[in-house]
Amino acid sequence: MSGALELVYLSLSMPESHLDDLATRGAEIIATSFQEYLLRFRELTRLARGYFERRDWHAIQSASSRRLDLYTEMVNDGLAALAELLGGRFTDRPSWTMLRAAYERRITGQRNEDLAETFFNSITRRIFHTIGVDPTIEFVVPASPYRGAFGQPWSMTVTFEQDGDHAAMYRRVLEHYRFSVDYDDLDGDACRIAQAVEQQLGSRSARGLELARAVFYRNKGAYLIGRLLTDGEPLPFLLALVNPEGKVVVDAVLLAADEVSIVFSFARSYFFVEMEEPREMVEFLRTIMPRKPVAELYIAVGCNKHGKTELYRSLLNHLRKTQEPFEVAPGQRGMVMTVFMLPGFDIVFKVIRDRFAHPKTVTHREVREKYRLVFRHDRAGRLVDAQEFEHLAFDLDRFSDSLLAELTTSASETVRIQGDRVVVAHLFTERRLRPLDVYLGEAAPEAAREAVIDYGQVLRDLAATNIFPGDMLLKNFGVSRHGRLIFYDYDELCLLTECNFRVLPQPRGDLEEIAEEPWFYVAERDIFPEEFRPFLGLQGPLLETFLAAHEELLGVEFWHRMQDLHRRGEVLDVFPYKDSRRLRRAPPDKPPAYSAST
Repeated sequence: MSGALELVYLSLSMPESHLDDLATRGAEIIATSFQEYLLRFRELTRLARGYFERRDWHAIQSASSRRLDLYTEMVNDGLAALAELLGGRFTDRPSWTMLRAAYERRITGQRNEDLAETFFNSITRRIFHTIGVDPTIEFVVPASPYRGAFGQPWSMTVTFEQDGDHAAMYRRVLEHYRFSVDYDDLDGDACRIAQAVEQQLGSRSARGLELARAVFYRNKGAYLIGRLLTDGEPLPFLLALVNPEGKVVVDAVLLAADEVSIVFSFARSYFFVEMEEPREMVEFLRTIMPRKPVAELYIAVGCNKHGKTELYRSLLNHLRKTQEPFEVAPGQRGMVMTVFMLPGFDIVFKVIRDRFAHPKTVTHREVREKYRLVFRHDRAGRLVDAQEFEHLAFDLDRFSDSLLAELTTSASETVRIQGDRVVVAHLFTERRLRPLDVYLGEAAPEAAREAVIDYGQVLRDLAATNIFPGDMLLKNFGVSRHGRLIFYDYDELCLLTECNFRVLPQPRGDLEEIAEEPWFYVAERDIFPEEFRPFLGLQGPLLETFLAAHEELLGVEFWHRMQDLHRRGEVLDVFPYKDSRRLRRAPPDKPPAYSAST
């Protein structure tokens, strides 16, 4: 038990016979545990600035993992204190109904009421493993609107007015966001920002800027995010900052909602951003990216547990408003997962099959471990973020006959029919993507060529973050609404440095050349890039396009080079924007160790 919780428990542990008093004391323990979580979350978040200034990229990666673990640790602390307080009433639902009411009184009107409700639900679901939802011991509907609705003027933004030439305003912006290290070229960056904005603005004129006071940090980048105020509607505005050699450089300027949305993609790691009220930050970000789901914005700023709550609430809302049935998702059937969806809901649901057909050899536990690896790893904009749910229940009449038959035969250990409900013990949710093999059959020739080039870039970007996807079949990659390719099949995924990339041995005679099985020893982690070509499933012009851009992926040299970089401790750049948006390029005599174009 943490020190703060011990103090709370000791101060509340005097004998009490009345259940109301016990509920009040339990509510105070949960509220204190939640507040301690927020405190530690903010402490870890605050460290990101120093890591960026010192270029300590390994430290920010470590802090990212540490922050992901923090929520579960604080839930466990709360559970331990509650078990000691409640004793035999720990699993008594009527007692928890009273405790829920006491907790609601405790948090109503306070900051972060919505996150506090999610924390309470995390506690109760760990105790009761509730199937579906139980509003007597959980918060199902969102918290009541905040007293003092968010809106302009925002409490967490700063405004810069256009006064003089454009470059002067951007210089004031950069001076406002000072770091402990200098800018590499403050005046030059201000001019480059002004030039880039003018090129992207077209006929509009800039009148000012409204930016979040907090800097957004992730991996090796820092971002200033807000809105460009124009003589028309405001535009999204994002400045990407980097620190390549001990001085801060403005690397890119983005003014399009889609481009900013890609920076906040569901396929990227979570930001470090200091904020007193995440809900206000999310509401502000929605004015910049109106198409981005609220759940994804909470997740992007590090509140992934509450983002999961918002996702589930949006699902319940969709089910209330429509009569859509769940259906089998389009594309080839997976050997490890059964995948289904609601046609009007932009999410797929993935259930692990009971048994995996040959040649799959992974276990259920290993599949879950792969998803946890991805959850904690730098996803580089190329690995879809999955949310894990347990003990869900849906109306039986929501399932098509074909889907119900598949679930009850291939995933009977996870899915069961209970009266008029379908109960799912465990599943993953992911953003819905168009499978690449389906997309290539539908797309215009130029779009198909661009997708094939990006397919190779996915492999490069994953390698840059020490990930090898394993199963490279086209069906395991999806196309987002922005046209970006993202990998979503994790059962054979592994760290690149765990692989042994080998040159394919040459046969020593006719018998070896025509042998159906390898005539040489192949270890579990042995990979032969020369054999990738048939797995690509590309033919004709599309294969030629891939080879023209990425033929080196079919040899061992690229993979060995990437492994060497990781073993030396290099943290490689994978920028969340196109190279064309970068304001400065690496000089020809000093190429980067790795360069990615998104």
